[in-house]
Amino acid sequence: MKPAFLKTAHRALLLTLVTCLLAPMVQAASKAEIDARVDAALAALYQTTPAARELAGKSAGLLVFPKVLKGGFGIGGAVGEGALLVGGQAVQYYRVTAASIGFQFGGQARSEVLMFMTADALRKFRESDGWEAGVDGSVALAQFGAGEELGTQTLQDPIIGFIYGNKGLMYNLSLEGAKYWKISK
Repeated sequence: MKPAFLKTAHRALLLTLVTCLLAPMVQAASKAEIDARVDAALAALYQTTPAARELAGKSAGLLVFPKVLKGGFGIGGAVGEGALLVGGQAVQYYRVTAASIGFQFGGQARSEVLMFMTADALRKFRESDGWEAGVDGSVALAQFGAGEELGTQTLQDPIIGFIYGNKGLMYNLSLEGAKYWKISK
């Protein structure tokens, strides 16, 4: 069993490596470009999942990543840019990065939305310096039952995640290990 500091150091090294490899594929976008992409991503989510619109209306804030690029060949990673919306307005811009090791091959682009259902969950996210899904907060991926209704357990979680619009040859519906960083725009 590795000491905790080695696990952290390995994760940090892997995350840095993957970010350096994938970052050139994601061009830094302006505020206006990100805002337009966020609007389009939300419209696509609401069109394919009408229950998401009602849920978004009850949320304290939405973190929207219109395009997250994910790739892997043994070592994998993901990167994307998005915006945090509070009251329907972009209040901060973020980058998501993730790294993984294991059996994986391929690449994909997808959209991700995190809905902060409580003011406390949103506050903790905003006050963090590099928030990590599964470590700093648990994200419940939206689970739908018959008739496209959200599961009652999902509705009780403080943070609900949606992954949609997958394009590519890699399949992964997880947010674990994703790290969210504030960026200046």
